[in-house]
Amino acid sequence: MSGLFDGTFARGGAAAAVSDPAWIDALLDVEAALARAAARTGLVPTTAADAVTRACAEPAGLDLATVVARAADAGNPVPPLVRVLQDAVGRDAARAVHVGATSQDVLDTALVLVARRAIAAIDRDLAVAAEAAAGLARAHRDDVVMGRTLLQQALPTTFGLKAAGWLAGLEGARARLAAVGASLPVQYGGAVGTLAASEGSGVDLRDALAAELGLATTALAWHTVRLPIADLAGALGAAAGVLATVAVDVVLMAQSEVGELSEGGSRGGSSAMPHKHNPVAAVSARACARRAPGLVATLFAAMEQEHERSAGAWHSEWPTLGDLLSSVGSAAAWLGECLAGLRPDVVRMAENVAAARDPELAGALADALTPSLGRGAAHDAAAEAVREARRSGRPLADVLAGRSDVDGTGLLSGGPDVGEAAAQVDAVLTEYDRRTGRTS
Repeated sequence: MSGLFDGTFARGGAAAAVSDPAWIDALLDVEAALARAAARTGLVPTTAADAVTRACAEPAGLDLATVVARAADAGNPVPPLVRVLQDAVGRDAARAVHVGATSQDVLDTALVLVARRAIAAIDRDLAVAAEAAAGLARAHRDDVVMGRTLLQQALPTTFGLKAAGWLAGLEGARARLAAVGASLPVQYGGAVGTLAASEGSGVDLRDALAAELGLATTALAWHTVRLPIADLAGALGAAAGVLATVAVDVVLMAQSEVGELSEGGSRGGSSAMPHKHNPVAAVSARACARRAPGLVATLFAAMEQEHERSAGAWHSEWPTLGDLLSSVGSAAAWLGECLAGLRPDVVRMAENVAAARDPELAGALADALTPSLGRGAAHDAAAEAVREARRSGRPLADVLAGRSDVDGTGLLSGGPDVGEAAAQVDAVLTEYDRRTGRTS
C-alpha cells in the first residue's frame, strides 16, 4: 500500500503490527525464544542462549540491511537472518542460533506472533466501536425508526434495537478473534517434521518454545496443514463482514433522502459540491472491509500444500495475511470513529415512520381478517388491498375505508408497534455490561 492511501487503508494499530519492523521483531523474538528453549532442554549452554537473546533484543546492532537484501535469494528472510545472528554472537554462541529448526518453523511462528499482536490492536478498535454502539443502544432504546428489508420499508423497529444488533455483531467478532488468538500454535518440526536435528529432544524443545512465547503446542508440525491460518482468515473475514454491515447501515441512513443519521466533525467535503457532508468514516470502514473477502479467499486457496513444504502456496500467505489484518484493523478503527461521533436524528426517524404506516396497516388488516378468512387468505386479501392502493394512488387507509368487512379507522389505534424491541435491547446491554464489568 502506497503512502498516498495509508490514511484510509492503514488506520489503527493493526497496520503497525504487520509492518516490516514488526515482522523483524517477531522473527528475532522467535530466534531468541528458541535459544532459551534449547538451553532449558539442555541442548545449548545458558550463556550461549543469553548471548542470542541479547543480540535479538538489540536489532540496531544487527546487519538487518543484509537480511532484507538477501531475503529473496533464499526465498524467505530466515536464512540471512540466521547468518547475521551467528556473526553477531560469535563462534561460541552461534550454536544457540536456530537450534534444530527449519526456516518455516521460525517464519510460521513469527507469523503467529505478528497475527496475535495485530489481533490485540484490532480488538482495541473493535472495543471502541462496541462501546459506541452500546451507548447508542442505551440512549435510543425506545426511539422508533423504520425497519427495512430488501432495501424496502418494512415495519417499525427502534434505533436502540438496531444499535444493539451492531453491538452484538461487534462483540461476537471480538469473541471469535479472541478464541483464535488464544489457540495460535508454535511451529517446530525441523526440515521435514521429524525433529531429526534436535538430538532426541525435539518434542520437549517444541513445548519449551511454545511456553517461552505463550503459544499453544502441537503434537507435530503443521507445515502443510494450514488450519491455524484458515482459522485466522475465517475469524478476520467474519469480523470484516460485521464491520461492513454496520458501516453500510450508516451510509444508507445518512442518505439525504433518508436523513436519519450523520457523522460529526468537519470531514466529508466534496471537491465539486460545497453542500455535501459525506459519511467518510463509514465509507472508509466499508472500503477497508470490502478488501477482506478476496484476501480470505487467497489464504483458503493456499491451504492446498504439497508434501512436507509447499512451493509457493506457503509463501503467498505472508503478505496476504498482513494485508488482511491491516484491512480489518483499519475498518475497525474507522467504524469506531464513525459510531463515536454519530448523530442520530430521532425526529426524522419518527417522521419517516409516521409517513410510512401502510406496511403496518397492511399487517393489521391481515390480522383482522384472519379469524374469518384464515391466515393465508387474509394475507392475500391484505396484499391485494396494498396493490389497489398503489394502482389508484390513494393511501391504504382510504382504500380500507370502503371495505365493509373491517373497520379501517380502528386498525391502528396506537403508536407504532415495535414488539419486544426494548426487552431485547436490555438483554444485549445486560450481557455487554457483564462482559465489560459494568455495575450500572
